[in-house]
Amino acid sequence: MTDEPHVDADSDLGFEPAVADSSFQPKRERVAGGASKRRGGLRRRVTGFAVVVGALAIAGGGYALVAPSSSATDTASSAQDIEAGRQLYETSCITCHGGNLQGVNGNGPSLVGVGSAAVYFQVSTGRMPANQQGADNPGRVAKFTEKQTRQIAAFVQSKGGGPEVPAPGTKLEASDSDLASGGELFRLNCASCHGATGAGAPLSAGKVAPSLRKASDTQLYTAMLSGPENMPVFSNNQITPTQKTEIIAYVKYLQNSHDPGGSGLDRIGPVSEGLVIWTIGLGVLIVAILWIGAKS
Repeated sequence: MTDEPHVDADSDLGFEPAVADSSFQPKRERVAGGASKRRGGLRRRVTGFAVVVGALAIAGGGYALVAPSSSATDTASSAQDIEAGRQLYETSCITCHGGNLQGVNGNGPSLVGVGSAAVYFQVSTGRMPANQQGADNPGRVAKFTEKQTRQIAAFVQSKGGGPEVPAPGTKLEASDSDLASGGELFRLNCASCHGATGAGAPLSAGKVAPSLRKASDTQLYTAMLSGPENMPVFSNNQITPTQKTEIIAYVKYLQNSHDPGGSGLDRIGPVSEGLVIWTIGLGVLIVAILWIGAKS
């Protein structure tokens, strides 16, 4: 039995086989392929990280554009204003509110944490310094100037913190295009006490919701922040700064509105005006008839 002759494909056949063994790869090619896969995976991870960071940056920027601005309460005060406010406080407020703003039992409450907003409202409307203790402390002519009022407010703010009064020159009134939204917010949150026209109304226990007819923008804003007397506190989480400016715009609209054609009778409607005319007119007519009858 003879061995079969060995056939060399390159020399005897004159060509290479058409199908090569795909399972065999040189070591150098395998190493290069693995490095390429690792680079591809790293590139995908870096790309994914960049996409996440970009998305977070876009979301943060969008929130910053639509979030309520805090500029209305950015009111850094100088050391000179705080010192001047301290001197005014010790002259006119310390007897009732104490040397450390802790309050005096039977005379006045603590001012720790009320903020400059509450001080501005109370002092600018003449409610403080108070003449006497009572259920209702009505507004009067302010004892201090605008500058002095802000100085006292700055001193109280520096000691106890709390809601801050908007800085001078801050725009607190929305545009006329927001009157509808401001009117809706006013009727929902304010009209039950101050009346539909902002003229004020009596409350229980001898207290009164004051008229808003002469209130300034800053007084309206600080009242919403501080909630004087029976008024609730409307924080920025309940009514946003933008919504507060819309309410102020509507109140200013009520203040500047006029009633052509006669007295508006507190703007409660034309029926009331006709009713008063008929009541007074019939009363005068009856008195005249009785007088004529007595004379005759």
